[in-house]
Amino acid sequence: MTIPSNFTAFRIHSDAAGYRSGLEQIGLDMLNAGEVVIKVAYSSVNFKDALAGTGQGKILRQFPLVGGIDVAGHVVASSDSRFKEGDEVLVTGCGLSETRDGGYAQYARLDAKWVIPLPQGLSLRESMILGTAGFTAALALYRMRENRQTPALGPLAVTGASGGVGSLALDIFSKAGYEVHAISGKAEQADWLKSIGATQVLPRDALATKKPLDSARFGGGLDNVGGTMLSSLLAMTVPYGNVASAGLAATAELPMTVMPFIIRGVSLLGVASGGTARDIRDDLWQLLAGDWKPRHLDAIRTLETTLDGLPGVFDRMLAGGSRGRTVVRID
Repeated sequence: MTIPSNFTAFRIHSDAAGYRSGLEQIGLDMLNAGEVVIKVAYSSVNFKDALAGTGQGKILRQFPLVGGIDVAGHVVASSDSRFKEGDEVLVTGCGLSETRDGGYAQYARLDAKWVIPLPQGLSLRESMILGTAGFTAALALYRMRENRQTPALGPLAVTGASGGVGSLALDIFSKAGYEVHAISGKAEQADWLKSIGATQVLPRDALATKKPLDSARFGGGLDNVGGTMLSSLLAMTVPYGNVASAGLAATAELPMTVMPFIIRGVSLLGVASGGTARDIRDDLWQLLAGDWKPRHLDAIRTLETTLDGLPGVFDRMLAGGSRGRTVVRID
């Protein structure tokens, strides 16, 4: 397939002229080196993308770069024998929109070592409804199950439940056989949260204890918020339950004591999806295409946009006005 000399990309700059982002015409030689070139079909919008695109978070470590930490499309050129023209592939994280050009472009050039063949059971579009958010939720459950989390320990709480990671966690955890309780400050989203997997929807103040230990009501859970939400969840987790920490939507601070750890044996598990080892990536994408594939992807994908709609999506997300997942269709 012939690659055009110029194509559209959403690029981010920071230089003497200031921090800025927007659509540009670029050529393949302006992208980072890589063994696999794909024609991008879809990307997605994560909280990290909104921070990077607006400059409200220090995400990029070099400039300029094409934004977008997720990408899925068809191989158009490859110097790696594992990939041939026409193959459907995806990449999430792995330095995209941090140290490497990302998925917000009509073409992407990628390191072969991070390129995942699209698993049977997923379409390219579905893979980007999942994207980094779904991969993060799955990695949280993977880590909890490695540490002997079972449904018998009790319900899993998910904070920030209406966001991308949270909403997919509700679906993935319930598909895997767990009772799931959504923690959300958006009461108007309660019916939607129940429709995608939550057994109960609890207000934020359900996780507002100031006690070092409180009544044990959760088997564990996934926290996307940080701060008192995370410390309260730990204080309310049953003996030998697991809490996975995946985000800091409120704060990076953690005000707590060691009591949940030394009295109840609760485990706090870190979830860092960006640098996950390749063998675990392969396992998780097979699970996401199979036994853990969410049942409500179309309901969780609440918005679909194109490259020129990204600034508005970023603003809504950072203002707390989004829910579920936004897919970026690359025309």
